[in-house]
Amino acid sequence: MGKVTGFIEIGRVDRTYKPAGDRIRNFREFVIPLEQRDVERQAARCMDCGIPFCHNGCPVNNQIPDWNDLVYNADWEAASDNLHSTNNFPEFTGRVCPAPCEAACTLNIDEAPVTIKTIECAIVDKAWENGWIEPQIPTVKTGKKIAVVGSGPAGMAAAQQLARAGHDVHLYEKNEAPGGLLRFGIPDFKMEKRLIDRRMDQIIAEGTTLHCGVHVGVDMTASELEEGHDAVLLTGGSEMPRDLPVEGRELNGVHFAMDFLPQQNRRVAHSNAAGDVEPIMASGKHVVVIGGGDTGSDCIGTSIRQGALSVTQLEIMPQPPEKENKGLTWPHWPLKMRTSSSQAEGAERDFSVTTTSIAGRNGHVTHINCQKVDDKFQPVEGSAFELKAELVLLAMGFVHPVAEGLLADLGLELDQRGNVLANTVQYQTSREKVFSAGDMRRGQSLVVWAIREGRQAAHAIDKFLMGTSALPR
Repeated sequence: MGKVTGFIEIGRVDRTYKPAGDRIRNFREFVIPLEQRDVERQAARCMDCGIPFCHNGCPVNNQIPDWNDLVYNADWEAASDNLHSTNNFPEFTGRVCPAPCEAACTLNIDEAPVTIKTIECAIVDKAWENGWIEPQIPTVKTGKKIAVVGSGPAGMAAAQQLARAGHDVHLYEKNEAPGGLLRFGIPDFKMEKRLIDRRMDQIIAEGTTLHCGVHVGVDMTASELEEGHDAVLLTGGSEMPRDLPVEGRELNGVHFAMDFLPQQNRRVAHSNAAGDVEPIMASGKHVVVIGGGDTGSDCIGTSIRQGALSVTQLEIMPQPPEKENKGLTWPHWPLKMRTSSSQAEGAERDFSVTTTSIAGRNGHVTHINCQKVDDKFQPVEGSAFELKAELVLLAMGFVHPVAEGLLADLGLELDQRGNVLANTVQYQTSREKVFSAGDMRRGQSLVVWAIREGRQAAHAIDKFLMGTSALPR
């Protein structure tokens, strides 16, 4: 424990944002880091609890009290080593993770948890700045060839772990660049893509061969994939979006969020692929975002930066309470009212709303018809209303991976929700040498869960091929 009375003497201080009026003018990150001295003081607040509930709150089981103590004592390099022992990419989670570890922190009982996410991000950023992060090149090669399909955080983590174990790893990505939804779904203002490029350079230096622009199941058959490798790990995403089956859905101007967001990310990256499709732009339009989660929030921030006249976000769920009942929820993730940085930039939000139909003129959306619902999602009589909308973005989540193509060709067994069936010990599918991890196996989830599953699947594959594994789970 760093400072025994730290949690008493030092108040919680977190990172701040650039003013909304400044940050909406571009797509760059806008979080203002704490000074090193302030980060060390925040680390001193950690109580090093006898039962560290933050461990359980963190899907990758970061040893949070350990690296808090190291930061407090200014041993940043050791803190980086400790952090990387459980998390391959803390610069990703330090930016986009919702921090369930902080919700589980004992100090959250008093609404002042340790700034774990901020400290994590500060550790890894300092590690890159000082050159402490280097390729870990294996000294012995196993001669085993492994395919990892999908280069999101699960695929990247698995590929890195397997390459470090000495395997010949081939990472396949259907898009023009690696990263999955980290690159094409999460806006640059939340996480700049140079961070992915920097990690991929490390992963490639460690022995992974990257194949971009290869759509497995289309450019390479399932049989070629299976026959050409000793093991296959499927880490594609949960890409089938939840649709809105109402009258007017077919009108121009109604789009899935994941048709809208990747376009802007490609524009920021100056990717040639950005010009291959009809542009979807919010500029000068009244925008309605249907769906209250992170994807909806990303649509808001992107629309505002594109110059939308107005942005309204609709959520079918009732408005959550301002504060949770700690006695009922802690240390679990609480349901409470949260306002994202994008929502704070000027979006209107409405809860307990269902869309009954979409209306338009000359084939293009002009407004949507809505109605309030009760706590059982039944329409409230006399509550119908109309919203002007020239762009409607559907951000209601994802139901399961796309089954057509690779999954169907392999004949993999799926679970009741349409995800690839595999447990969290072996990660093995219904085909012996085919494994699955991440959103394709568990359904849409967090980046930190993808990293955890990629690491655990790497351990399982290494053990499957070699009989034993020294890789951590």
